Amino acid sequence: MSTIMDETGTLIARRVRIEREVRGWSQAELAERSGVAKATISKIEREEMSPTAVILVRLAGAFDLTLAGLLLRAESEAGRLSRAADQPVWRDPDTGYLRRQVFVRSDHPVEIARIELPARQRVTLPASSYLHIRQVVWVQEGELVIIEDGKRQLLAAGDCLGFGSPSEVTLANETDEPCTYLVVLARG
Repeated sequence: MSTIMDETGTLIARRVRIEREVRGWSQAELAERSGVAKATISKIEREEMSPTAVILVRLAGAFDLTLAGLLLRAESEAGRLSRAADQPVWRDPDTGYLRRQVFVRSDHPVEIARIELPARQRVTLPASSYLHIRQVVWVQEGELVIIEDGKRQLLAAGDCLGFGSPSEVTLANETDEPCTYLVVLARG
C-alpha cells in the first residue's frame, strides 16, 4: 500500500473537504459512501494524515470521480476571478453554436456560460443534461425559443426562464439574426 506524500497533501486535504461540502455531506455520510472511517476522513481534512492511494480511490469513487480526476481537481484549483481572455470557448461544428464558459469552479455551486446561437439553428439536449442542476436562461440579444417538456416559450432580449424538472429541452433560434443568451446553473 503506497502513501502519497508530497506538496500536494494540503491541496488534496482541501479538495476532499470541498468535494464533500459541495455535496452537502457530513464526514459520516462520506464515510458511509466510501467505506473510509470517519476518523480517517477527519484526519485527512485536518492534514494530520496523508491518505494512501487505496483511501483516495475510495473517496474519489464516492464523489463519482476517478483517482486522477480527484488529483487533477486538487492540483488545478482556479482562482475566483475568471478573466475574459482565459475563458474557454467551444464551437459546435454542426450548428456553429458558440459556448463561452464565463465562470466554473468545482467548489462553487454556480456556473455561467454565454451562448451565441446562429440564425436558424437549434440544439436539443436530453433530460439527463439537467439531472442534479437548476438552470436559468437569460436572453441578451435576439429571440430564443425554448421547448421544455413539450411546452414552447418565446423569449426576447431581457427575458429570463428558469427550467423545471429535468426533461428534454430544445433551444432554437428561428430568426435570421443571431441570438445571445446566458445560462446560469446551480448544482445540487
